[in-house]
Amino acid sequence: MGEVSTPTAFTKGHGTRNDFVLVPALDGSLDLSADQVVALADRHGGIGGDGVIRVVPTAAATEDAVRAYAGEASWFMDYRNADGSVAEMCGNGTRVFAAYLRREGLETADEFSIATRTGVKTVRFVGDLIAVNLGSWRLADPETADAKGFDSLVHLPGIEPLSALSLDLGNPHTVAALPEAVDLAGLGLHLAPSVNPEPSHGTNVEFVRPLGPAHLAMRVYERGVGETLSCGTGACAAALATSFWAGELETSREWTVDVPGGRLRVRALPGQEVELAGPAVLVADGVTALV
Repeated sequence: MGEVSTPTAFTKGHGTRNDFVLVPALDGSLDLSADQVVALADRHGGIGGDGVIRVVPTAAATEDAVRAYAGEASWFMDYRNADGSVAEMCGNGTRVFAAYLRREGLETADEFSIATRTGVKTVRFVGDLIAVNLGSWRLADPETADAKGFDSLVHLPGIEPLSALSLDLGNPHTVAALPEAVDLAGLGLHLAPSVNPEPSHGTNVEFVRPLGPAHLAMRVYERGVGETLSCGTGACAAALATSFWAGELETSREWTVDVPGGRLRVRALPGQEVELAGPAVLVADGVTALV
């Protein structure tokens, strides 16, 4: 006998073309294996996406640390990378998740909280954009940064090693500064960049090019996925790193970050927190056979 498939509802959405498959598990009973996540995210044999988000009541989360947030947030964004691995959270994914909750009537206010593996995030609907307080951030290891604000090197084939800075936004980021001689659009990101020293749990790698005051362009290679057209936490990391290099880390200035999939806004908040704002689009609903 062959494997039995289960009809499973899904919604496809994206935030600046960083795309996700959302799977509702509104009573908490539907879980997803790593293989099922890979199948859903497969762009040739599945729905296709940079990640998969299970929509589950916070009180029904399998992780004790997440269930502890049930009094603050009704819904948990159970995020998985396209390779099936569990991820802490996703900046663009939070906006798509919030848009889904609003559309389905699971949340009705203009401001509400959602639970992630890195804590509770506050979401605000502002016109056509959704703003998310991603919470606290920090330099991954401030003691190792040199006088110019770099703590690591990023290696790509065909170019000199790039100086970089590592930040923790609940998930790991390494932001590489591009010298003028290196073309951002010409970077070969079909293979994973190598980072020295190598982070123990991997890292997302952002490549940034300043375009003007508080305005930069970015490309990203995401851990467990590959190059994506946008990364919300990566945009925040890029803006914060650029601010740090410019010696204005404590300001509350708003940054514009252009990614291949569109434009994001990043704003520093008091208490060393950061807010991400951008669009979110739900593009399709359907039923798929989940094996």
